[in-house]
Amino acid sequence: MPYKRRKSSEVVGGLILIGFLLMLTGCGGGAPSAPVPAQGKAAPVEKKAVVAPKPAQKPEVAKKEEPEFTYDPAGKPDPFKPFIQLTLTKTGAKGVPLTPLQRYETSQLKLVAIIAAREGNVALVEDSAGKGYFLKKGTAVGKNDGTVTQILKDRVVIKEFEQDISGQTKQNEVLLYLHRPEEEGTEP
Repeated sequence: MPYKRRKSSEVVGGLILIGFLLMLTGCGGGAPSAPVPAQGKAAPVEKKAVVAPKPAQKPEVAKKEEPEFTYDPAGKPDPFKPFIQLTLTKTGAKGVPLTPLQRYETSQLKLVAIIAAREGNVALVEDSAGKGYFLKKGTAVGKNDGTVTQILKDRVVIKEFEQDISGQTKQNEVLLYLHRPEEEGTEP
């Protein structure tokens, strides 16, 4: 038997019937609601006796008061201080940042080359990482306020100031050789 189309009015009527049945049966199964009073009459209000609990029977729960938040800056960095601080030299020159050569000990520098020029000789030194720096007469070198005083054809002379145990400042002369004296005799 071929399928017959139903009329849309039959479908709509069926949906209305299902909706009406759902309204009658209710969805929850909870307690039935109270009857609605007539508009002219007010529903009587039931009065229940209110009994105050005795203090001995039910103690009150004390509310915990949380302490007020306070900020303690101890041990924390100051957010208004700059991250980069200028390092002071030992001579007391304030606000003068150290050059990369002043961050090394003179013993950490290796003399690689000496270049002869009309204005004066220029030396090339290398740090332990292999980075090269040029030295001229008067260049500040080393952590002990050293200064390049002479650049000769085989060595560089640096004068440093060191403090001894008693606190007295002494002048010390440091030599950087192009070829170490002990290396000269070992050539094949």
